[in-house]
Amino acid sequence: MAMGDDGYLLDNRVAAAGARLDALAAIFDPTTFRHIEALGIEAGWRCWEGGAGGPSVPRWLARRVGREGRVLATDIDVSWTNPAADSGVEVRRHDVARDDPPGEAFDLVHARLVLVHITDRDAALRAMVRCLAPGGWLLVEDADSALQPLSCLDPRSSEEELANKIRTGFRALMTERGVDLAYGRKLPGLLREVGLLDVAADAYFPVALPACAVLEATTIAVIRDQLVDHGVATSEEIEAHLSAVAGGRLDLAQPPMISAWGRVPGG
Repeated sequence: MAMGDDGYLLDNRVAAAGARLDALAAIFDPTTFRHIEALGIEAGWRCWEGGAGGPSVPRWLARRVGREGRVLATDIDVSWTNPAADSGVEVRRHDVARDDPPGEAFDLVHARLVLVHITDRDAALRAMVRCLAPGGWLLVEDADSALQPLSCLDPRSSEEELANKIRTGFRALMTERGVDLAYGRKLPGLLREVGLLDVAADAYFPVALPACAVLEATTIAVIRDQLVDHGVATSEEIEAHLSAVAGGRLDLAQPPMISAWGRVPGG
């Protein structure tokens, strides 16, 4: 998701956004695919990938459901999602927070790192549930930055302390824009509240993966001006931080991503 005119902090319209989405895919796609496999995806399923961002998840879904199935991938900015169309995915511009949901029945609706950014996330969640066919599954995956707020878990140097300072400022900017930093942990209860059955959840906590460094560098590239303008860090501090990231001197972590799933009755 983005934040320029649409209200999101991480603007997907900038050049660094593509590399950032690739890093997110490298970190989180295996976990997402594992969960969807466990839900029993098969040929012929109809799937909606909400807030798709990059093309990796829609493409994977298209391979799994085959020609008998259908994959709809939506986002408020489909610039990075469009390449999935070469796999038979229908790509559609759509704001899950404001637009009416697709008037179709899906066997799977999936949203990753989407609802946490939306102010009216309860309405968006209920809209996704309404799109499910009888027996269909909803899989929502969102971060819980409040569970683990640090960039470097065991800071022992000034570079690591700087990394944590920048992460703290980044989290403050997110909060100002309506992000719920503790949203991930709420997902199981929220899925039960909207009437889903067989609700369960788990968490994935990436620590010191190579893609975490790429994600850090590209995220800083996207929000650099805002970090400086809001006094989170000086330009010199940001350059020093990026040098430490590029030099491999930091063991960078990301917040846990909590995956929660449940199905509607019937089917």
